[in-house]
Amino acid sequence: MAVGVLALQGSFNEHLAALRRIGVKGVEIRKAEQLENVSSLIIPGGESTTMAKLAELHNLFPALREFVKMGKPVWGTCAGLIFLADKATGQKTGGQELVGGLDCTVHRNFFGSQIQSFEAELPVPELAATEGGPPSFRAVFIRAPAILEVGPGVEVLASVSIQSNKNVDFNPALQEGSAESDTSKVIVAVKQGNILATAFHPELTIDSRWHSYFMKMLPSNNEITAASSSSSYYADQESYLYNKQPKTDLPIYE
Repeated sequence: MAVGVLALQGSFNEHLAALRRIGVKGVEIRKAEQLENVSSLIIPGGESTTMAKLAELHNLFPALREFVKMGKPVWGTCAGLIFLADKATGQKTGGQELVGGLDCTVHRNFFGSQIQSFEAELPVPELAATEGGPPSFRAVFIRAPAILEVGPGVEVLASVSIQSNKNVDFNPALQEGSAESDTSKVIVAVKQGNILATAFHPELTIDSRWHSYFMKMLPSNNEITAASSSSSYYADQESYLYNKQPKTDLPIYE
């Protein structure tokens, strides 16, 4: 079966292109009945409120919730993370409907407005151990959310350093160093069972390791596992390109 990409709004074309780079077929999903023909689902980044309104218009929420409950792999990036969270804060007046399933609290637009978008090098030990490549991932954050709290069954895959005087409450366990330290970390990538979620946009980079990692969440599907395993050529090519690309285009949190 193919991998579905929710195609209501946002960066679904970029996800489809990333899947093609690792030899995996992706299909656009706009109707509830189309979910029956895919083995897994990616909910892309975009404008979360707009995506929620469109999903409600097409009566997609019941089918999306059932898809998650069935245990099929689901990956949410940026706005997709907000969709999958059990609780969201910082929403627009009236809030928005959520799919849920991921035991966490997210803050919408945690890092600020569009002009405060940035890139950051994230340590990704689990990703590197599974997919190889460099020990860090250069992540693109665009009006990004952040994960403030996670439940006991949620595995943290990546965090980013921030100034702890930011006017948002988050888990004090994420504080670094002494009480006087002005630096903290906020969670930006997690995994819980069949759910993967990232606050950033892997689909906007040439590094396809997150997509390969997601494919391995469905080991029973031989077609997808084989396609994912065939990505070594792309990994070598991307490693070369990754080291050649300019890295000063957006502010970076060290």
